Amino acid sequence: MRSVRARRAAMIGTAALLLIAPSAALAHADPVTPAPAAPLPADLVTAIQRDLGLSPEQYLAKAESGQKLVGFANELRAKFPDNFAGAWLDPSGKPLIGLTDGKDADAARKAAEAAGYTVKDLPHSEKALQDQLAKANSWIAKLPAPLAGLVGGAVVDTVNNNLVLRVTNTAEIGGLQLPDFLDGVVLALSPALGSVAPAAVNNGGAPADALLGGDSYAAENKDGAFRCSLGFNGTDASGATVNISAGHCDPNRGAAGTSAASIAFQMPADGVFGPRFGTFARTNLDGHDFSVIRIDNDAAPRFQNNLVRVPRQAPLAITGTADPVVGAPVCKSGLTTGFSCGTINAVDQTVKVGQRTLRNGFSANICALEGDSGGTVVTGDRALGISSASNVGDMKYCEVASVVTTLMGDSPQLFATPINAIIGDNPGLKVRTS
Repeated sequence: MRSVRARRAAMIGTAALLLIAPSAALAHADPVTPAPAAPLPADLVTAIQRDLGLSPEQYLAKAESGQKLVGFANELRAKFPDNFAGAWLDPSGKPLIGLTDGKDADAARKAAEAAGYTVKDLPHSEKALQDQLAKANSWIAKLPAPLAGLVGGAVVDTVNNNLVLRVTNTAEIGGLQLPDFLDGVVLALSPALGSVAPAAVNNGGAPADALLGGDSYAAENKDGAFRCSLGFNGTDASGATVNISAGHCDPNRGAAGTSAASIAFQMPADGVFGPRFGTFARTNLDGHDFSVIRIDNDAAPRFQNNLVRVPRQAPLAITGTADPVVGAPVCKSGLTTGFSCGTINAVDQTVKVGQRTLRNGFSANICALEGDSGGTVVTGDRALGISSASNVGDMKYCEVASVVTTLMGDSPQLFATPINAIIGDNPGLKVRTS
């Protein structure tokens, strides 16, 4: 065992990659020319320009470039697992492939360069870092109670090619004993994560209308109600209409799928209940944070759309799903903060949120506050994830959150569960694309 002092780490990663179906041969990195798309909603355009400094065309092109890169990376990883060291978009949007030395290093380099990608030499393969991450997660899970609260999780920093442990500030004061296999790991100081679900709300009534991803809803049982944001509309294995939201938005998680399941209501304003529209069919909190809300038959037509919006504003049509990768541009929609955008800085990470643990999640430098939970996260016009947690979720305004986190050497961070991970946990579940 060794004692280390926590040092601040810049969780660099101004790029991300999105999953696309791999082709039979390695894809070529030709310049991306997106197919003509429907105009983006004005509120989303404002967020893209404000938060990313990109035009709508640049945003769509960068998102598409990430999707193309992740497809190539999946193929290269499969062919050269001992040499592949990651793939990401740099701040300018240039796609990069990381490679390590080894028996097949020359062949891997030739394949990447022949496809038009720039190669960056790195010391650790992705496989080696993932093995180290697995050991770290096992070590974290076995920490005794006094120490367990010091470590918030571990993640592979793709851009810097190392492992990062998220720790609380107390680790810097008292020191933290790390096992030898974590020699060289970076300790990133970060505040404890909190749910972005809101407090209890009061009953009321409101008129009904079509419901889209990002709209407000209330989940209620006999003990109270939570106000959250709707996620992606979809269908389950039986073809029934559903909405995919966050698990911690269900106030009675143990009863999901039973006659005692929490009821979901439209909620156009805090304290104002609209009509009932469904019940929670499945809820999961630890690991992947998600809920599947089964829509009542009489309300189903209001959810049979593929749209995402800021409440009561023009929508974005979802065309498919994507996987998160470091550097991709992403935007979230939520009832509290509307559209806000950032860049993915970590993927496949494990973090503690109170008494629960999120696994295989991704994070982005986006401000999300109470009420944004369960809302949609998109890249380009594809579904990417469901908002789950935030390091500034207990603050009232994003302007304040930005100042506070800057003073701590950090920035607001949104933590989300990948939509494709949720689909994988629920065979037959689909996100609507029409």
